[in-house]
Amino acid sequence: MRNLIDLNSKNRRTGSNTEPALLVVGHGSRDPRGAREFHELVALVRERSPGLPIEGGFIELSRPPISECVSSLAQGGARHIAAVPLMLLAAGHAKDDIPATLVREKRSHPDVDFGYGRALGIRPELLSLMDERISAVVPEDEKEETTVLVVGRGSSDPDANSDLAKVSRLFYEGRAYPMVETAYVSMTPPNVFEGLERLKRLGAKKIAVFSYFLFTGVLEERIREQSEEFAAGDPEVAVSYAGYFGPHEKVADLVLDRYREAIKGDIRMNCDVCVHRVALPGFEEKVGAPATPHYHPDELGHSHGHH
Repeated sequence: MRNLIDLNSKNRRTGSNTEPALLVVGHGSRDPRGAREFHELVALVRERSPGLPIEGGFIELSRPPISECVSSLAQGGARHIAAVPLMLLAAGHAKDDIPATLVREKRSHPDVDFGYGRALGIRPELLSLMDERISAVVPEDEKEETTVLVVGRGSSDPDANSDLAKVSRLFYEGRAYPMVETAYVSMTPPNVFEGLERLKRLGAKKIAVFSYFLFTGVLEERIREQSEEFAAGDPEVAVSYAGYFGPHEKVADLVLDRYREAIKGDIRMNCDVCVHRVALPGFEEKVGAPATPHYHPDELGHSHGHH
């Protein structure tokens, strides 16, 4: 997916040396703890880039909405804004909802130019942080007998689901864990129980569950609860819960990497297996479907209920 505009070349044409403002776009959560962790991460980004105008907001469920963030940056004098989707993997929100929302904001702020970066994606920094989280609950001398279950959100986009499977495989490579498998907490199989049961059938006696989530929330809590429920019902398998990423310096640095990419030129998502460009079995109706702005419940134009 191309940038909405090449902010770097725009600055060269206008002779401006001012860096574009950074807009960090999150999904939002019904759990206020998740929203707080998002803002903690944005604070870490600010610490690393003093003087850079930065706002962080959500497309739904939490405040502030993106429109308020854009208005705040514009009122502060920003005429170039680079948006970074704070999504681990690129699915519908990163591919459709946020870009369409930025187009809407461009119409509301015609004197502001927008650029768009990539989702955080599959990165060694995240694999390393996941290793830290799992190592905190699995002693070094138990790793060779502990299987890992990586649980993602789950998506209607097969591209995002397959990316999580790639994450699991990359995490397996070069580490002591004998198996690393994948499950999803919503929208697509296998679910948490099915993933744990499969590992048990494959002979696992110790399992570490990691939630592939940036922040806590309803779904992260569900993974924790279902893991504990499985363990309580099967004393032959020891299940430890390794948590999720959380606001961390490595994630903040990655956000700034994506910001720098966005202002330097032509950033493209992997479109080779994107359901909006390629007719994948069962998803043919998505090819060429128009992208529409995603309205936050607090914004004019919102017409669907809370999720």
